Amino acid sequence: MRQTITSFFAVGIILACVLGCKKDQENDLDNEYKCIDGDGNLYKTVVIGNQEWMAENLRTTTYNDGTPIINKVNNSRWISDYSGAYCWYEHDSAAYADPCGALYNWYAVNTGKLCPKGWRVPSDKDWKTLEGYVDSNFGIGDPEWDKRGSRGLDAGERLKAINGWGGYGATGTDEFDLSMLPGGYRTDDNGNFGYYQNLGQWWTSCEEYWDGPYAWVRRIISNDNIIYRFTFSKRMGNSVRCVRDI
Repeated sequence: MRQTITSFFAVGIILACVLGCKKDQENDLDNEYKCIDGDGNLYKTVVIGNQEWMAENLRTTTYNDGTPIINKVNNSRWISDYSGAYCWYEHDSAAYADPCGALYNWYAVNTGKLCPKGWRVPSDKDWKTLEGYVDSNFGIGDPEWDKRGSRGLDAGERLKAINGWGGYGATGTDEFDLSMLPGGYRTDDNGNFGYYQNLGQWWTSCEEYWDGPYAWVRRIISNDNIIYRFTFSKRMGNSVRCVRDI
Protein backbone atom coordinates (compact mmCIF):
# COMPACT_ATOMS: atom_id res chain seq x y z
CA MET A 1 0.00 0.00 0.00
CA ARG A 2 2.80 2.39 0.91
CA GLN A 3 4.58 1.55 -2.33
CA THR A 4 1.37 2.21 -4.28
CA ILE A 5 0.94 5.64 -2.65
CA THR A 6 4.60 6.47 -3.31
CA SER A 7 4.28 5.42 -6.95
CA PHE A 8 1.08 7.44 -7.33
CA PHE A 9 2.82 10.48 -5.80
CA ALA A 10 5.77 10.08 -8.15
CA VAL A 11 3.48 9.85 -11.18
CA GLY A 12 1.70 12.98 -9.99
CA ILE A 13 4.99 14.89 -9.76
CA ILE A 14 6.01 13.78 -13.25
CA LEU A 15 2.63 14.71 -14.69
CA ALA A 16 2.76 18.12 -13.02
CA CYS A 17 6.24 18.71 -14.43
CA VAL A 18 5.17 17.69 -17.94
CA LEU A 19 2.08 19.89 -17.85
CA GLY A 20 4.08 22.74 -16.35
CA CYS A 21 6.72 22.48 -19.07
CA LYS A 22 4.02 22.32 -21.72
CA LYS A 23 2.35 25.41 -20.26
CA ASP A 24 5.68 27.25 -20.19
CA GLN A 25 6.25 26.34 -23.83
CA GLU A 26 2.77 27.59 -24.70
CA ASN A 27 3.45 30.83 -22.87
CA ASP A 28 6.77 31.24 -24.67
CA LEU A 29 5.02 30.59 -27.97
CA ASP A 30 2.27 33.04 -27.15
CA ASN A 31 4.80 35.71 -26.19
CA GLU A 32 6.73 35.38 -29.45
CA TYR A 33 4.18 34.18 -32.00
CA LYS A 34 0.70 35.66 -31.82
CA CYS A 35 -0.35 35.51 -35.46
CA ILE A 36 -1.33 32.34 -37.38
CA ASP A 37 -2.38 32.53 -41.04
CA GLY A 38 -4.70 30.37 -43.13
CA ASP A 39 -1.89 27.90 -43.87
CA GLY A 40 -0.98 27.54 -40.20
CA ASN A 41 2.19 29.61 -40.50
CA LEU A 42 3.23 31.32 -37.26
CA TYR A 43 4.45 34.92 -37.25
CA LYS A 44 6.40 36.93 -34.75
CA THR A 45 4.64 40.14 -33.73
CA VAL A 46 5.72 43.36 -32.08
CA VAL A 47 3.80 46.06 -30.22
CA ILE A 48 4.56 49.62 -31.36
CA GLY A 49 2.53 52.26 -29.59
CA ASN A 50 -1.14 51.25 -29.74
CA GLN A 51 -0.63 48.87 -32.65
CA GLU A 52 0.57 45.29 -32.90
CA TRP A 53 2.30 44.43 -36.17
CA MET A 54 3.46 41.24 -37.77
CA ALA A 55 7.26 41.27 -37.70
CA GLU A 56 7.43 39.18 -40.88
CA ASN A 57 6.02 39.47 -44.39
CA LEU A 58 2.83 37.48 -44.97
CA ARG A 59 3.26 34.17 -46.81
CA THR A 60 -0.16 32.56 -46.70
CA THR A 61 -1.61 30.82 -49.76
CA THR A 62 -5.05 30.55 -48.12
CA TYR A 63 -7.58 33.16 -47.07
CA ASN A 64 -8.68 33.13 -43.44
CA ASP A 65 -11.94 31.37 -44.39
CA GLY A 66 -10.01 28.42 -45.82
CA THR A 67 -10.40 29.40 -49.48
CA PRO A 68 -7.22 28.95 -51.55
CA ILE A 69 -5.72 32.11 -53.03
CA ILE A 70 -5.11 31.84 -56.77
CA ASN A 71 -1.43 31.42 -57.63
CA LYS A 72 -0.97 33.23 -60.93
CA VAL A 73 2.21 32.12 -62.63
CA ASN A 74 1.37 33.09 -66.20
CA ASN A 75 2.40 36.70 -66.94
CA SER A 76 -0.52 37.50 -69.23
CA ARG A 77 -3.01 36.29 -66.65
CA TRP A 78 -1.27 38.26 -63.89
CA ILE A 79 -1.59 41.56 -65.74
CA SER A 80 -5.11 41.06 -67.12
CA ASP A 81 -7.07 39.21 -64.42
CA TYR A 82 -8.66 41.31 -61.69
CA SER A 83 -9.22 38.53 -59.17
CA GLY A 84 -7.24 38.16 -55.94
CA ALA A 85 -3.93 36.38 -56.43
CA TYR A 86 -0.46 35.75 -55.05
CA CYS A 87 2.89 34.58 -56.37
CA TRP A 88 6.37 33.85 -55.10
CA TYR A 89 9.24 35.99 -56.32
CA GLU A 90 10.44 34.38 -59.56
CA HIS A 91 7.88 31.63 -58.77
CA ASP A 92 10.39 30.03 -56.40
CA SER A 93 8.93 29.47 -52.95
CA ALA A 94 11.92 27.46 -51.75
CA ALA A 95 14.26 30.39 -52.32
CA TYR A 96 12.03 33.35 -51.46
CA ALA A 97 9.11 32.39 -49.21
CA ASP A 98 11.31 32.58 -46.14
CA PRO A 99 12.08 35.26 -45.13
CA CYS A 100 10.43 37.64 -47.60
CA GLY A 101 7.01 36.05 -47.97
CA ALA A 102 4.65 36.13 -50.92
CA LEU A 103 3.65 38.93 -53.29
CA TYR A 104 -0.06 39.72 -53.52
CA ASN A 105 -2.11 41.88 -55.83
CA TRP A 106 -4.45 44.42 -54.26
CA TYR A 107 -7.52 42.41 -55.19
CA ALA A 108 -6.42 39.78 -52.67
CA VAL A 109 -6.01 42.57 -50.10
CA ASN A 110 -9.50 43.88 -50.89
CA THR A 111 -11.19 40.58 -50.03
CA GLY A 112 -10.73 41.43 -46.34
CA LYS A 113 -9.73 37.80 -45.78
CA LEU A 114 -6.00 37.92 -46.45
CA CYS A 115 -4.80 38.48 -42.88
CA PRO A 116 -5.52 36.10 -40.00
CA LYS A 117 -8.85 36.66 -38.26
CA GLY A 118 -8.61 39.61 -35.89
CA TRP A 119 -5.89 41.18 -38.02
CA ARG A 120 -6.09 43.45 -41.05
CA VAL A 121 -4.02 44.81 -43.90
CA PRO A 122 -2.97 48.23 -42.57
CA SER A 123 -4.77 51.27 -43.92
CA ASP A 124 -2.97 54.36 -45.15
CA LYS A 125 -3.73 55.87 -41.73
CA ASP A 126 -2.27 52.83 -39.92
CA TRP A 127 1.00 53.34 -41.77
CA LYS A 128 1.04 57.06 -40.99
CA THR A 129 0.61 56.25 -37.30
CA LEU A 130 3.51 53.80 -37.42
CA GLU A 131 5.74 56.26 -39.27
CA GLY A 132 5.00 59.05 -36.84
CA TYR A 133 5.77 56.79 -33.91
CA VAL A 134 9.16 55.56 -35.17
CA ASP A 135 10.57 58.62 -36.94
CA SER A 136 12.98 60.65 -34.83
CA ASN A 137 11.88 64.02 -36.25
CA PHE A 138 8.23 63.92 -37.35
CA GLY A 139 5.61 62.69 -34.91
CA ILE A 140 2.15 61.16 -35.23
CA GLY A 141 -0.26 63.53 -36.96
CA ASP A 142 2.47 65.60 -38.59
CA PRO A 143 1.45 66.83 -42.10
CA GLU A 144 4.75 65.34 -43.32
CA TRP A 145 3.08 61.93 -43.50
CA ASP A 146 0.34 63.16 -45.84
CA LYS A 147 2.88 63.86 -48.57
CA ARG A 148 3.30 61.72 -51.64
CA GLY A 149 6.79 60.37 -52.37
CA SER A 150 9.69 60.75 -49.92
CA ARG A 151 8.74 61.62 -46.34
CA GLY A 152 10.19 61.75 -42.87
CA LEU A 153 13.79 61.66 -41.71
CA ASP A 154 14.76 58.13 -40.70
CA ALA A 155 11.62 55.99 -40.36
CA GLY A 156 12.84 53.68 -43.13
CA GLU A 157 16.23 53.11 -41.53
CA ARG A 158 14.70 52.44 -38.13
CA LEU A 159 12.25 49.90 -39.56
CA LYS A 160 14.68 47.99 -41.79
CA ALA A 161 16.01 44.64 -40.68
CA ILE A 162 19.70 44.77 -39.80
CA ASN A 163 20.45 41.99 -42.30
CA GLY A 164 18.93 41.01 -45.63
CA TRP A 165 19.28 44.28 -47.52
CA GLY A 166 21.69 44.51 -50.44
CA GLY A 167 23.46 47.47 -51.95
CA TYR A 168 25.34 50.47 -50.63
CA GLY A 169 24.11 52.01 -47.37
CA ALA A 170 21.72 49.16 -46.77
CA THR A 171 22.10 48.67 -43.05
CA GLY A 172 18.96 49.18 -41.00
CA THR A 173 18.86 49.67 -37.24
CA ASP A 174 15.62 47.71 -36.66
CA GLU A 175 15.03 49.71 -33.48
CA PHE A 176 11.45 48.51 -33.09
CA ASP A 177 12.02 44.85 -34.06
CA LEU A 178 9.71 45.13 -37.06
CA SER A 179 12.48 43.73 -39.32
CA MET A 180 11.21 45.09 -42.64
CA LEU A 181 12.69 43.06 -45.51
CA PRO A 182 13.06 43.75 -49.25
CA GLY A 183 10.81 41.30 -51.07
CA GLY A 184 10.87 43.22 -54.37
CA TYR A 185 7.70 43.33 -56.47
CA ARG A 186 5.95 41.97 -59.55
CA THR A 187 5.00 44.49 -62.21
CA ASP A 188 1.52 45.11 -63.56
CA ASP A 189 2.56 45.75 -67.17
CA ASN A 190 4.43 42.55 -68.07
CA GLY A 191 4.42 40.40 -64.94
CA ASN A 192 8.18 40.54 -64.46
CA PHE A 193 9.90 40.67 -61.08
CA GLY A 194 12.39 43.19 -59.76
CA TYR A 195 14.51 44.62 -56.94
CA TYR A 196 14.59 41.70 -54.54
CA GLN A 197 16.92 42.59 -51.59
CA ASN A 198 17.01 46.21 -52.71
CA LEU A 199 13.42 47.35 -52.27
CA GLY A 200 10.48 46.48 -50.08
CA GLN A 201 6.98 47.54 -51.06
CA TRP A 202 3.89 46.93 -48.90
CA TRP A 203 0.21 47.33 -49.65
CA THR A 204 -2.23 49.42 -47.69
CA SER A 205 -5.93 48.60 -47.77
CA CYS A 206 -6.74 52.02 -49.25
CA GLU A 207 -7.48 53.03 -52.81
CA GLU A 208 -6.28 56.37 -54.15
CA TYR A 209 -9.79 57.06 -55.39
CA TRP A 210 -12.88 54.95 -54.81
CA ASP A 211 -13.03 52.16 -57.36
CA GLY A 212 -10.02 53.59 -59.21
CA PRO A 213 -7.11 51.58 -60.63
CA TYR A 214 -4.56 52.55 -57.97
CA ALA A 215 -3.99 51.86 -54.27
CA TRP A 216 -1.57 53.29 -51.70
CA VAL A 217 1.67 51.51 -50.87
CA ARG A 218 4.74 52.08 -48.73
CA ARG A 219 8.25 51.66 -50.10
CA ILE A 220 11.61 51.35 -48.36
CA ILE A 221 14.80 51.11 -50.42
CA SER A 222 18.23 49.86 -49.54
CA ASN A 223 20.22 53.07 -49.92
CA ASP A 224 17.88 55.53 -48.20
CA ASN A 225 16.69 56.19 -44.64
CA ILE A 226 13.24 57.56 -45.44
CA ILE A 227 9.96 55.81 -46.22
CA TYR A 228 8.02 56.52 -49.42
CA ARG A 229 4.28 56.82 -50.01
CA PHE A 230 3.05 56.14 -53.55
CA THR A 231 0.06 54.77 -55.41
CA PHE A 232 0.48 51.88 -57.83
CA SER A 233 -1.70 49.71 -60.00
CA LYS A 234 -3.79 47.25 -58.05
CA ARG A 235 -2.43 44.54 -60.37
CA MET A 236 1.08 44.87 -58.96
CA GLY A 237 2.47 42.20 -56.66
CA ASN A 238 3.63 43.63 -53.32
CA SER A 239 4.42 42.35 -49.84
CA VAL A 240 1.91 42.53 -46.98
CA ARG A 241 2.21 43.05 -43.24
CA CYS A 242 -0.82 42.69 -40.97
CA VAL A 243 -1.74 44.83 -37.98
CA ARG A 244 -4.25 44.97 -35.15
CA ASP A 245 -5.11 47.53 -32.49
CA ILE A 246 -4.11 47.01 -28.86
